[in-house]
Amino acid sequence: MSEASTAELVRLDWPRDGVARLRLHRPEAANALSLALQARLADHFRHLAEAPRARCIVLTGGDHVFAAGGDIHDLLDSDPIDIHRRHAERLWAPIRHCPKPVVAAVSGQALGGGCELALQADVIIAGEGASFGQPEVRIGIMPGIGGTQRLVRAVGKAKAMQMALTGRPIGAREAWVAGLVSELVADADVQARALTVAEQIARMPPLAVEQIKEVILAGLDAPLESALALERKACALLFASRDQREGMRAFLDKRPPSFQGR
Repeated sequence: MSEASTAELVRLDWPRDGVARLRLHRPEAANALSLALQARLADHFRHLAEAPRARCIVLTGGDHVFAAGGDIHDLLDSDPIDIHRRHAERLWAPIRHCPKPVVAAVSGQALGGGCELALQADVIIAGEGASFGQPEVRIGIMPGIGGTQRLVRAVGKAKAMQMALTGRPIGAREAWVAGLVSELVADADVQARALTVAEQIARMPPLAVEQIKEVILAGLDAPLESALALERKACALLFASRDQREGMRAFLDKRPPSFQGR
């Protein structure tokens, strides 16, 4: 694959002020997550994590498929050492550790690695025709990029067990009821709604947004008292920011605030 075509595997644009959109673009393979696509996605997240212009990231796929999982052609003849040497956890680390909020806009299928990718997002906007699943068991393997762990944290043990053990995907409405999806909209409205949510987040004070994301994620697996201590310290830290003074002064002055991330 040429460098030009590799670059096209993930397309970056800036549809709203402060909002970067990453679109998976491997339509001939239903956006299957090849190593080249994963590497390109990681590169973009590394860049956007440090880009002041990016205050929120929208991650999306095609109109009919978000991502249909791993590339089985790449995996068919792999042995355990091949899989170990892939170090998928390193490729996904820039997504997992991105300090900017990530909004997934999911249309169509999000299966296998595609479901695991959506689970990396902080907010998931799904179309009514979307589906989510971990079908790996049907081809003799299991989720390997967080599917067994993030899924159970999102939907609970009973639903996660059913999805992972049967490989049966669930529809968007069932995913919404289970707590996997943040918001359910008409298929035609997925992109517009995701961009609206991302724009709302991008208008918020960046330091507060970053601290909220960090504390929520860090507190998920911490004892309640430890998590509350993290929250108190992060809240106190924000009182050293210019944005805190600007936000409170704007509220009292009854005017829109101008947040600078300082």
